[in-house]
Order: sequence, then C-alpha cells, then structure tokens
Amino acid sequence: MEYPGKSPVRVDEYPLLDGARHPFAVICPGGGYEKISDPLEGEDFARRLNGLGCAAFVVHYSVGQAARFPAPLDDLAAAVRGILDRAEELNLRPEGYSVWGASAGGHLAACFGTERLGWKKYGLPRPGALVLCYPVVTMEEPLTHTGSRQRLLGPDPDPVLAAATSVERQVTADYPPVFLWWGEADAAVDPANSRMLLAALEAAGVRCEHASYPGVGHGVGLGEGLACAGWPRRAVDFWRSVTG
Repeated sequence: MEYPGKSPVRVDEYPLLDGARHPFAVICPGGGYEKISDPLEGEDFARRLNGLGCAAFVVHYSVGQAARFPAPLDDLAAAVRGILDRAEELNLRPEGYSVWGASAGGHLAACFGTERLGWKKYGLPRPGALVLCYPVVTMEEPLTHTGSRQRLLGPDPDPVLAAATSVERQVTADYPPVFLWWGEADAAVDPANSRMLLAALEAAGVRCEHASYPGVGHGVGLGEGLACAGWPRRAVDFWRSVTG
C-alpha cells in the first residue's frame, strides 16, 4: 500500500481482520539508511507481532540518495497518519500505538519519539511505546554509525544538525516509554549508543525496560537460537503494561 506524503510511502500491511480491535505497531527496519532490511527486521517482526495479537505495518522509508534528513521522518509521519486515518477499516485500536525500529530504523523510531523532531512536530498523537533494537542513537563522533550519519546528514554535517539528530540530546520527560535491547558483541553499532540513550531516559524519568545480551552481535532480527530469543514477547508485554 502507498500512503500519501511528500512522496508516496510504501507501507506493507499486516492487520488482523478478525472483527476485533487490535493494537498496532509501526515498524522501521534497519539498513544504515542505505537499504530496508526486510524481511529480517520488517516482515519477520510483523508476523511475530501478529502471532502475539497485534497488527503491524512495515514502513519503507527513504534510503540511499533519498535519505537526507528529514525525509525518513517525513515518511514515517505520513505512514502513521495514514494508518490512523484507516484505523476503523483495519480493525485498529488507534490509541497507544507503538513504533519499532532496529539499527538505523531504531534511530528513526527514536527520533520520532522526540517532541522536537517527531510526533509533536507532525501534529500526531504520541506513541504509547517505542521498541528499539540495537539502535543507532547518536549522530556525533566518535560513537555514531558512520554510514548512517553520512547518508542521513551528508558527508560533512553541520555540528548543530548532528547534535539535533542525536537522540540522547533530545529526550524529555514527555518521551514515550521505551523497551530497549542490544547485543554486547555488536561490532557494527557501538553498544555505547544504547547505554547513552538509557542514561538519558533515566535522567528524564522516562519509563524504560532494557536488556543487553552477551555474545549477541548486530542485525540478528528475532534472534532465534541466541541469548536474545524471546525479546518480542517481552517488548509486547512492556508495551501492554504502559498502555493498558
């Protein structure tokens, strides 16, 4: 399905059309703002969410040459608006929706949680929860993911813009509750990204559940057979606990 925005946004839909109203998750796969890592962090997440009683929507936001800020956020906002507009048609419970993101998609989802860059700027309801999987968090050196930063902000970004898109600097008390997890053996995105976000959430008094997994690397998706296996159910339980 294409949703209207500044340019059409592809959204893969995984509703539960069983006559009941269901909570829904909007999923931002990773890919370093270079590609969309689907099905690993898109369809796989959506189908697991379906099995846990939740509708899901995978956003194919702008990547590669089209990824320059704020295009991915424009796309995510257009997708959320379009999904909310179709809530009755798709048997969705519009309140308390969640936004999930992995890696660079985690950065996008985390940006959407900020008032300055995300939901409030676009005139949308605040997400009930964010689920962030081994996310890129900062756009500042030395801990940023260089490829994500270059594709989102350009090869020599203005330090003011880099700071503005570093999520750890933008967390306020109105930030949505967060389920955050990462692998301690992540060689692609420094685990310090997750730890600095966790520190910012705690300092702002934002409700957060987190988990770190020894021996788990980057881009593991559902993590079947690894120490992190089962994280989606933990994430959904957390989401339900903060939204009722």
